[in-house]
Amino acid sequence: QVQLVESGGGSVQPGGSLVLSCGGSGFPLDEYAIGWFRQAPGKEREWITCITRSPVGSHANIADSVKGRFNISRDNAKNTVYLQMNSLKPEDTGVYYCAARNAYYCGLQEYEYLYWGQGTQVTVSS
Repeated sequence: QVQLVESGGGSVQPGGSLVLSCGGSGFPLDEYAIGWFRQAPGKEREWITCITRSPVGSHANIADSVKGRFNISRDNAKNTVYLQMNSLKPEDTGVYYCAARNAYYCGLQEYEYLYWGQGTQVTVSS
């Protein structure tokens, strides 16, 4: 069964850090471009970052709103993609989703992604 599972969410104070994990089950993540999206309360889900398919090479794209604070990476041996989030702000609060796109290049739109995780909650508050 093909499945994506996010983990690592939680509550953190402004300026803090979290690492989210996106684990693949039933399929190899390195054959897919993997994106992270988030949905803030009362807002539409938005794309924040993506990493291209391995093993030719991995190139990351990242939204301006998180550039310089968030970083996406892969560990193919663990079939996992990570989202390192630093200098978190209250506006980073939301449900974070990972998604897999059956292509080499990243996509910026939800419809381009084939598989989705269930989401993990991130809350940034003092």
